[in-house]
Amino acid sequence: MKKQPCFSIIYEDNLILGVNKASGIPVSAVRWDNSGERLDKMLNALYAGPEGTPAGENKPPFFSRRVFTVHRIDQDTSGIVIFAKDRETHKRLSNAFESRLVTKRYVAVIHGRPSWKEAACDLPLAPDGDARHRTIIDKYQGKKSLTRFRLLGSAGNYGVIEALPETGRTHQIRVHLAALGHPVACDPLYGNLKPVFLSSFKRGWRGDPLKERPLLARLGLHAASLVLPGCRGDPGTGGSMTLQAPLPRDMAALIKQMGKSAGGFSWAL
Repeated sequence: MKKQPCFSIIYEDNLILGVNKASGIPVSAVRWDNSGERLDKMLNALYAGPEGTPAGENKPPFFSRRVFTVHRIDQDTSGIVIFAKDRETHKRLSNAFESRLVTKRYVAVIHGRPSWKEAACDLPLAPDGDARHRTIIDKYQGKKSLTRFRLLGSAGNYGVIEALPETGRTHQIRVHLAALGHPVACDPLYGNLKPVFLSSFKRGWRGDPLKERPLLARLGLHAASLVLPGCRGDPGTGGSMTLQAPLPRDMAALIKQMGKSAGGFSWAL
């Protein structure tokens, strides 16, 4: 089977770079493990040469030495990540994320069938709460956190939800969903790593259980879109920009099969 690329570029101009990251690739250095592939290293190797060298055939002239990481998503989460091409843009966008001026939208496959159509979780969170570097709920010392959820559809004992985090704590969506009793599918930290098979939700499935391949065998969470303030052309114009990252093949195939099993979903991702 052909190996899928680690990332694809979904938007680029002279100020920012929008990347659709695959699951399993860290955005930048991880405190407890700085080895292996990293998205920022791969982008710098692709674009930036040593100081003072020409841009090269595939390197735009406005790229000088490096890209700047504006924000991060979990290593096991797929989806959109934004990088800046200069320090001024990096500072401006970093401040926008910290000030909650960026609208973030995620899509997740979860365990269980929620009884709610919409829900919100505001449990305070503290990072690195244990030896596995998990985020924990800490009502006394945790930081204020808020995630809003909307149920998009269900099939069998699984659901598809939209998550809109208003704060940006580590593992926030995963912890809040687990607290609501619906952990993200294939989550080794806050749920279980059991893969999702078609036979687990399709009625009348008659395949060979010994030969069945999973539809999803990694964390079922995808950063689907961002709305960035002040990024339409000249950053001084005040316009906003919406960037969208298509679902990866495994999640798209799973959600498509869930929709068929449920007789169709009345929404579009």
